[in-house]
Amino acid sequence: MGGFSIWHWLIVLLIVLLVFGTKRLTSGARDLGRAVHEFKKGMRGDDDEAGQDAPAARIGQESKDPAATARPREHDDSGR
Repeated sequence: MGGFSIWHWLIVLLIVLLVFGTKRLTSGARDLGRAVHEFKKGMRGDDDEAGQDAPAARIGQESKDPAATARPREHDDSGR
């Protein structure tokens, strides 16, 4: 009924450290931080500085070269 005290949280933290180990927890926290950072950068639209060396790999952006984006037209056999 009452909230958890600081001692309860310390015991939970100790058990988590014993089960997972500090190396796995730090790498997981680092990966989570990177994912949040990339998500925020994507929401702001700051992907220009992240992918300057590979502009074709950007999703949803067109190439500035019209020849690179030109698609051959399909042949229409409907008789028109």
